[in-house]
Amino acid sequence: MSDISFVRTEMLPPKEPPASEVGVLGWMRANLFSNWFNSVLTLVSLYFVIQILIGLITWAWVPTWSAGSLPECRVIFEELGRTGHNAGACWGVIAERWPQLLFGFYPNGSEPGTADLRWRPVLAFLLLFVALAPVLFADKMPAKLIYFSAAYPFLMPWLLWGGTVWTPVMIAAGFVVGYFVYKAVSQATSELIGLISGVVGAVFWWLFVASFIASVLAGIVPLALEPVESRQFGGFMLSILIGVVAIGLSLPIGIVLALGRQSDLLIVKTLCVGFIEFIRGVPLITLLFVASTLLNIFMPPGTNFDIIMRVFIMVTLFASAYMAEVIRGGLAALPKGQYEGADSLGLNYWQAQRLIIMPQALKISIPGIVSTFIGVFKDTTLVSVIGLFDPLNLTNAIRADANWNGLVWELYGFIALLFFVFCFGMSRYSMYLERKLQTGHR
Repeated sequence: MSDISFVRTEMLPPKEPPASEVGVLGWMRANLFSNWFNSVLTLVSLYFVIQILIGLITWAWVPTWSAGSLPECRVIFEELGRTGHNAGACWGVIAERWPQLLFGFYPNGSEPGTADLRWRPVLAFLLLFVALAPVLFADKMPAKLIYFSAAYPFLMPWLLWGGTVWTPVMIAAGFVVGYFVYKAVSQATSELIGLISGVVGAVFWWLFVASFIASVLAGIVPLALEPVESRQFGGFMLSILIGVVAIGLSLPIGIVLALGRQSDLLIVKTLCVGFIEFIRGVPLITLLFVASTLLNIFMPPGTNFDIIMRVFIMVTLFASAYMAEVIRGGLAALPKGQYEGADSLGLNYWQAQRLIIMPQALKISIPGIVSTFIGVFKDTTLVSVIGLFDPLNLTNAIRADANWNGLVWELYGFIALLFFVFCFGMSRYSMYLERKLQTGHR
């Protein structure tokens, strides 16, 4: 009788997958060389990409950083044996004018009796990352850092525009006043009346009280920075400023508009729908023209409404309308059972939205929200049509200089690189957040 067993009693160790199925080779085989047709397309595309890269690197890799004018660049090209209109890049314009492209006409100490104040926007930009850290990476940052995030919207204008520090302090105090009015009135009556009273109280403080107290405190403790006019703002600093303000304000306003569009109250729904459809049906450039020319007509006589503040308002309203539709899509994607579950827990409307509905809707809407943010940031270049010196408008002033007349690609390439860095960063963070929150409902 044979004692040979036909049943294995031990587990075989796992084998490594074939090298052609994993890693770079596996990816190339699956995506680039899966069949003969794809292989041909890959090789043809690779040939054109290599030719373009060779031409681009040859054009860009030239020692022209020290050139002081376009004629000096052409002399360098002749020494290298290059001829023609596109013989190479004249990087001297970037080496000489990059501060202007970044800061516009912000005081740099070039005029007699003036100081270099460009440290203020640099500091404001660095503090922006500190303020965003507890919001974007809440699980990795100290919880108390969120207090600085709340104070940053009042610190940033003071650093950029200067003046007495008591002005932003009094503006921040208006929110505190509105909160206490809301709490007091809502406990005595209802939340809606408390909310209206809080808003009225804050507006009253800002219009009639804040400036008086700020002037009194400025006389007692004259803590102030040198004022800078808005017409001196420009360059990439202006684009970042408009983008940050519009992005920061459009999200909460968009949430309110999305909820208002789904409201059962006819007046609230009509106002929200009318606002969203009107703003989405009008080009941003038209709204900027309105901000530049017509908005002062509706102000009291003698009112000096800052041009950058007008741009803030219009770009924020424009972004809010699109943000509302993105968030409405996230709300519509939630199953009805989520609303019924919130009702079964005995939550009121605002508790359900804050704890159950809105977190899920925002998680679903992350790709659309970030796409809107990127679009708003790129649209900041449209302010050039109303006379503000964004990076694109500054290129006209730079090319008007006889030393750099005729240069285009170097300036536009530098500006495109700066915008790409910020937009790519927002896109990468969006992907990180989606993986962290597992938006695929796994």
